Amino acid sequence: MGKFMLKKTASGFSFALVDEQGIVLATSGMYTSEDACRKGIASVQKNAPAARVEDLTREDAPRCRHPKYQIFQDPEGGLRFCLKATNGQQIALGGQFADQESCLEQIESMRKNAYRGKIEQEK
Repeated sequence: MGKFMLKKTASGFSFALVDEQGIVLATSGMYTSEDACRKGIASVQKNAPAARVEDLTREDAPRCRHPKYQIFQDPEGGLRFCLKATNGQQIALGGQFADQESCLEQIESMRKNAYRGKIEQEK
């Protein structure tokens, strides 16, 4: 089972969803308070398991309703994904991938690990 690592920085709070092997599956943006960050985690827990995949790298790919994972090409030419909540707000961002298969595997891992992921405060 994965876990959410909640971290306090000089500019606010953020989290990372980490799998059982310690691999970071996705990260959040910066939140101004710990409470807001915890609400972001709750949103990922709720939306990640059921979200569909929308591949923006393919013109012929069907568009999905929110919540959804959007796969896109980053400026460096790699593939990334973001998870968007039912309100359309981005709540998590995956790392860079060399190929479609790796990106989809990471999304599947995120679905499995987010639902019951416990929250740990990073020291």
